Amino acid sequence: MSGSNPIILYDGVCGLCNRLVQFLLTHDKEGRLRYAALQSDFAAKVLGRHGIDPTDLDTVHVIVNYDQTDERVLQRSDAILRAGRELGGFWGASSSIGKVVPRPLRDLVYRLVATNRYRMFGKYDTCMLPDPQQRSRFLDL
Repeated sequence: MSGSNPIILYDGVCGLCNRLVQFLLTHDKEGRLRYAALQSDFAAKVLGRHGIDPTDLDTVHVIVNYDQTDERVLQRSDAILRAGRELGGFWGASSSIGKVVPRPLRDLVYRLVATNRYRMFGKYDTCMLPDPQQRSRFLDL
């Protein structure tokens, strides 16, 4: 796996998070993004080496430069904006514009949505399984 392909760590039982993953899969025409549920062993390993609690499901993470010396974890609104940037085109431009908004304000809105996501978008009993043609983009299945 290339370190240049960002990895999205998402709450596998969250309806909103699953919709985000479906959106990214549809719009990532180059297939750059990879995915793993926060509930996976893969996510626990990566987050653990960054001192991040892997049982905290209230944020999406993007792992940049996975398994490289400059590996880093983006969280909350920074993660969403990075994912959008990877899509390019309209979504990349929108993400660049979103960076103008101060992070504390972006993260405040993010936390408001995250706190209410199960009530608003539902919660699954298990993590979704990807379509067979997309399975290779998911880690730790």
